[in-house]
Amino acid sequence: MQREWVIGEPIGDAAGFGRVFRASSADYPDAVAKFVPKMPGAERELLLADGLDGVGNVVPIIESGETQDDWVLIMPRAKKSLLAHIREYGAPLPIEDAVAVLSDVATALANLDGRVVHRDLKPANILLLNSRWCVADFGISRYAEATTAPDTRKLAWTAPYAAPEQWRAERATSATDVYAFGIIAFEMLASHRPFQGPEWHDFREQHLHAAPPALTGHPTALAALVEECLFKAPAARPSAANLLVRLERAVSVTSNSGIAALQEANRAEIARRSATDRAASASRSAAERRADLADAAGRILTRIGDALKDAVMEAAPSAALKVWPSGGWTLTLNEAELEFTLATKTALEPWGGWQPPAFDVVAHAAIGVTIPMDRYGYKGRSHSLWYCDAQEDGRYHWFETAFMLSPFQARTTARVPFARPPGIEAAKAIWNGIAEFQVAWPFTEVHLDDLGEFINRWAGWFAAGAQRALQHPTQIPEQNPQGSWRR
Repeated sequence: MQREWVIGEPIGDAAGFGRVFRASSADYPDAVAKFVPKMPGAERELLLADGLDGVGNVVPIIESGETQDDWVLIMPRAKKSLLAHIREYGAPLPIEDAVAVLSDVATALANLDGRVVHRDLKPANILLLNSRWCVADFGISRYAEATTAPDTRKLAWTAPYAAPEQWRAERATSATDVYAFGIIAFEMLASHRPFQGPEWHDFREQHLHAAPPALTGHPTALAALVEECLFKAPAARPSAANLLVRLERAVSVTSNSGIAALQEANRAEIARRSATDRAASASRSAAERRADLADAAGRILTRIGDALKDAVMEAAPSAALKVWPSGGWTLTLNEAELEFTLATKTALEPWGGWQPPAFDVVAHAAIGVTIPMDRYGYKGRSHSLWYCDAQEDGRYHWFETAFMLSPFQARTTARVPFARPPGIEAAKAIWNGIAEFQVAWPFTEVHLDDLGEFINRWAGWFAAGAQRALQHPTQIPEQNPQGSWRR
């Protein structure tokens, strides 16, 4: 250390893997010193200090050094921890206050994404410093791409906030911190954690197998975001970089009165369905991990379908609804039909021996508008909905796309464009070479919290069908699909 520090009385209990004391120097009269015993792996936080210098919304390290028995970190003294803030309030935090805290934490996670995985995010490690909530205590953190060493204390995290993959002793990623973020968000909004133990084995069972309770009384988009953070499958959770955008959308008042009414009407249904999430066992196989993703896909798609159905029925209450035994549905208005199928799990190798795409499809569905065949043999259009990692490896979302026959084909189809499940025809379209099938609509992510364009477009096609004005597209593809999926 370059400065001379005066160490004062201890502050609180042991913090993570160390003890915290008041500290002061000539130029830092109000700081804290953290003493971390020199046990195997304990130097981790000291080694991370330089790598985290200047990272926004992360408590900075003023100086570091060592004594005979401890590593020492000097940090600015925070006003209080989030744990103390929650206890002081003694009730659910107002939405505005909770979102302000979560936005600061989300900023830190976005800044850390791809660099450092915290692995022990919790209210005690979130500190109010210079009017911002900052992440601290990187005692069991690891660089995101580092190989886990034997002394990384995999089981030293805090049980109420530990993600399913930690209980399974799997590799922690930024999605692990997003899960803890979801626990913290739930705790602030509901005044209790979603999983309450109380014993270690209880927490393990709950994080691995139990669904979180419904988060009611809050904006639907905010409750949906928290639910998605708590998905058992890491790949189904929002990315750290996406959290800030989602938070802003979650509390903004939409200008579309129909969507606002729809969100309010569906609030109870969304909360009920969020309780159906279950996880596989601690030793689950790759197929079981896909089952987790497929489960998340099904629940997300159900909400998307409900949003579309309710918005259309609100605008056209005379439309006749038919719900299929499978859970899909059809709306009929003046012989035009709007059809929506629910998710079907995709086989592991569905491509019929053709070259598979570079991405993985976990589940699929379809949406379409059908009209009485016109004199040109046209019956409407349909699009595919695929739950896949089409654009970013390992990041799964619902994508809308559609297919067409090559212009060189003599035959035609009654629907243009048309949906296809993952299979040999779709594989030919996605293939790098030339085949009789082509992609007719770019792979477009369907955002659960931003469905305005999706709903308005399909409502418009349905309206055109009901008015006998839906026609074969004047050009196909209607939008350039190239570059919209990973090759």
